[in-house]
Amino acid sequence: MVDISHKPDTFREAVARGQVTLTPRTLSLIAREKIPKGNVFNTARLAGIMAAKRVDRMIPLCHSLCLTHISIGFETRVRNNRARIDIEAKARLVGKTGVEMEVLAAVSVAALTIYDMCKTVDSSMEISEIRLASKTGGRSDKHMQPRIRRIGRINR
Repeated sequence: MVDISHKPDTFREAVARGQVTLTPRTLSLIAREKIPKGNVFNTARLAGIMAAKRVDRMIPLCHSLCLTHISIGFETRVRNNRARIDIEAKARLVGKTGVEMEVLAAVSVAALTIYDMCKTVDSSMEISEIRLASKTGGRSDKHMQPRIRRIGRINR
């Protein structure tokens, strides 16, 4: 593990995004809470938060972090007979190292949870576009892609 004891504590924030492509029928079942395993968005949100809090247990040599904030939002779209769920995770802390791995894990596990919960009704689902969108704090700020509108929460 890299020694970060000499680094100063600074405010750090990261945003990651990803998507799950599925059929419009599956998205309709999710929206109407008709997926047999339960409420997909609430379950995926909790799973993503849990993953962000435990990255150090999943990835060797990752530092244990005390997150001060983690949020996960979903936005849905339907185009050309395909549907998509966009996922965004944002995390913050004041510490010696960044939160990139935490938000990437949150998006990944949220997407995997959606896949797991819906696989019995849709075998065509695809998880894609998981990426770090931005990070601030530490020695450098990086915005890997243009800012897009904030993804709203779906509370079902």
